[in-house]
Amino acid sequence: MSMQKSVFIFPGQGTQYIGMGADLARDFAPAKEVFQEVDEALQQNLSSLMFSGDIEELTQTQNAQPAIMAVSMAVFRVLQKEIGPSFTKAISAVAGHSLGEYSALCAAKVLSLKDVARLLKARGMAMARACENLPGGMVALLGANPQQAADIASRSEVYVANDNAPGQIVLSGSKEHLEHTKILAEQMGIKRCINLPVMGAFHSPLMQRAAEEMSPLLAQVKFKQPTIPVYFNITARAEQNPQLYADLLTKQIIGSVRWCELIQNTQASHFVECGPGNVLAGLVRRIISGTDVISLGTSDDIHKFIENSMS
Repeated sequence: MSMQKSVFIFPGQGTQYIGMGADLARDFAPAKEVFQEVDEALQQNLSSLMFSGDIEELTQTQNAQPAIMAVSMAVFRVLQKEIGPSFTKAISAVAGHSLGEYSALCAAKVLSLKDVARLLKARGMAMARACENLPGGMVALLGANPQQAADIASRSEVYVANDNAPGQIVLSGSKEHLEHTKILAEQMGIKRCINLPVMGAFHSPLMQRAAEEMSPLLAQVKFKQPTIPVYFNITARAEQNPQLYADLLTKQIIGSVRWCELIQNTQASHFVECGPGNVLAGLVRRIISGTDVISLGTSDDIHKFIENSMS
């Protein structure tokens, strides 16, 4: 079995849905083991919530974050088992969008699955508390360039949270200030300004309390040397020194996700998205036109991918 050399990418929040991972657990033993391990690490029946629970409960950030990671790692472990030794050789690098960065670190064997599950639960709870303390939101500017987004942010007292792809930049801030961004966007002739269904001003200084909560937790973690290059949101580069990771993950909570720049810096032409949905695949296609990108989140996706990977 052979595969194209690819960058493996892992999704962030907003991709969760009820039923995700259920077919993986049914069809593949490694996936079932991932969900059991995450449930045990969290002392919570998270897999039951994912497979057949309530969407509002799943969408709570402290549940959504470890749940999305669990599906990402279930897909990754299934591929490892089904494809065999050639699988790891075919991965040129890994990266994840926001919480997906933790999935990437797990895939690169920097962190164990149990540690990642516990850290994401803590991260989700810290972010939820920060949202209660300083309520806010996020808006997506569609059709804006980085200069326009930076100009709107500075004039509205909001922050550039995500540079996701050409023409898709997300701003973060207080609800009141975000209303002002819509006025400015309209004046600038920007195509659309959409409220995102999130509970707070993620990736902005309004999350400072969450960063302060996570900093001592991350400082205690023993990060191992990555087996695969890991690209980080905050620098948009591959960082090989594990001693930097605690600081990079802390800063990521309040810093901008430089996804567009990160994807360009990989200089790759093949990408595989592991986890629920296909949001990242859509962004990658906009960042690098003509690139080969595939999303794997279901049993059917994996079966097709493995068939196509066989030589």
